[in-house]
Amino acid sequence: MSATVAEAHRVGRAGWLRAAVLGANDGIISTASLILGVASAAVPAGHVLLTGIAGLVAGAMAMAAGEYVSVSSQADSEAADLAREAAELARDPGPEAEELAAIYVARGVAAPLAREVARQLMARDAIGSHAREELGISEHTTARPIQAALASAASFAVGAAAPIGLVLAAPVAELSLVLAGGTLIALALLGAIGARAGGAGIGRPMLRVTFWGACAMAVTAGIGALFGTVV
Repeated sequence: MSATVAEAHRVGRAGWLRAAVLGANDGIISTASLILGVASAAVPAGHVLLTGIAGLVAGAMAMAAGEYVSVSSQADSEAADLAREAAELARDPGPEAEELAAIYVARGVAAPLAREVARQLMARDAIGSHAREELGISEHTTARPIQAALASAASFAVGAAAPIGLVLAAPVAELSLVLAGGTLIALALLGAIGARAGGAGIGRPMLRVTFWGACAMAVTAGIGALFGTVV
């Protein structure tokens, strides 16, 4: 008899991985772009560093608040759907069993077997069965607002720390060049790490994140230089 081998799936990482990658990516791009924009305006080096630190703090708080509100809205919608489904099951479970069986029939299961599967699943966990099959809600995908908020804030701070570190290490005369180059390298690494953690190939994610990061820094630096000249 062969032993059952547990497969390692990555779908359970979807919630926190999305928030963490988004936070780190935003932290690197927004902070580096902000610093480059200010540096291009030819302000004192101390002001550039202060801008980066302020961007880190404000951005981390904004990411946490935004993720919490967004994912809380998703959680509220899921809770409302589950409550409505529970009420329907309590009122008249017969049509709900047929609805569940119809889902299995649509997937290729013979109607008699589909009805039996639906009956057994509902006898064990009616609301859980309908949540998974009808609503697409499972323990792996359910919304977790606090987890998403903390992951976003922490990852944003970590990402934003990279361009700030480059500001501290780079010579003033070469700040823009070192910051731009170091940021693109950090973005490429982030794209590779996020893709690897999710089990995907790393080529396209690296290219995608570095391209948009370069665009953001170029636009911000150009605007900083323009306003610095005007002012």
